[in-house]
Amino acid sequence: MNEAAQGSAGSEVSLTIENGVATVVIDRPQVLNAVDGPTTAALNAIWAQLEGDRSIRAVVLTGAGTKAFCVGADMSASAVDETGLQYWAGLDPNGFGGLSLRTTLDVPVIAKVNGYALGGGMEMVLGADIVVAASHAKFGLTEPRVGRLALDGGIHQLVRRIPYTQAMSLLVTGRKADAAEMQAMGLVNEVVDAAELDAAVDRWLEQILACAPTSVRAVKQMVTRTAHLSAAEARGLRLPALMDALDSKDSAEGVLAFQEKRAPVWPGE
Repeated sequence: MNEAAQGSAGSEVSLTIENGVATVVIDRPQVLNAVDGPTTAALNAIWAQLEGDRSIRAVVLTGAGTKAFCVGADMSASAVDETGLQYWAGLDPNGFGGLSLRTTLDVPVIAKVNGYALGGGMEMVLGADIVVAASHAKFGLTEPRVGRLALDGGIHQLVRRIPYTQAMSLLVTGRKADAAEMQAMGLVNEVVDAAELDAAVDRWLEQILACAPTSVRAVKQMVTRTAHLSAAEARGLRLPALMDALDSKDSAEGVLAFQEKRAPVWPGE
C-alpha cells in the first residue's frame, strides 16, 4: 500500500505502509528536508491517520536523499516579519512536524537519521522512540546561532533524555555533534555506515514485530502518558491500551505458543 500527502509549493511527505510498518519520508531534498507550513500540515495528517489505524505496528521516519534527515524549519519560506513571540504564540501542541511532543501515537517510532538532524529535525528525533543513525549524521539544536530557540520540545526534551551537562553542552552552544557522540550521550541507539542503515532499521523492526501488538501499544501508551507521575501512581492508571492488552487474544496466544514451543501468530487484538 502506497500513499502520499502533498502540500503546495512543491512540499511533499510520502507515506508507505507495508506489513504493518508505516514509512514516512520528508521528501524535500532540495532544501535538506526543511519543513514549511504545507509540509507540517501533511505530517500532521499522516500522524492522525496512523493513530486511527490499528494495523500499524511501527513507524519509520526519515528524510529523502543522503544529506539530511531534516534541518528544521524552512527559514526561506518563513514570514520575514514574524517575531519570536508570534512564532511562540502559534506553536503546534504536538511539537515540530506534529511529532516532537506527540503523546497519542501508540506505536514505536524509529528515527532513521540519514544525515543532518538540526533544529526542528533534532526535535523530531527527540519525538522518536528508537534512533538509528548513519555514521556521517550530525545532530544539533542550532537555533541560538540564528537568534532563535528550540521551542518545539527541543530544550525540554533533551535535558530529560540525557545527562544535564551533556544536554547543556549542546543547548548553550548550538553546536553540531556527530552520531558517535550522540550515541555516547545515550540519545542514539545504533550507529552504522550509511550503506547499512536500511538493514539496521530492519533489525529493530524485526524485534518489535516479534512482540504482541497489544503489548507494544500498552508499553508506548504507559510511557508517554504517565511521565508526569511517580512509578507507583503510573502503575495504577487504567489506560485504554493497558486494559486492552490485559484482556487480549494476543495474551492468550503468547502463552499457548510458549507451551507449544512455536512462534506466536499474533491476532493483534
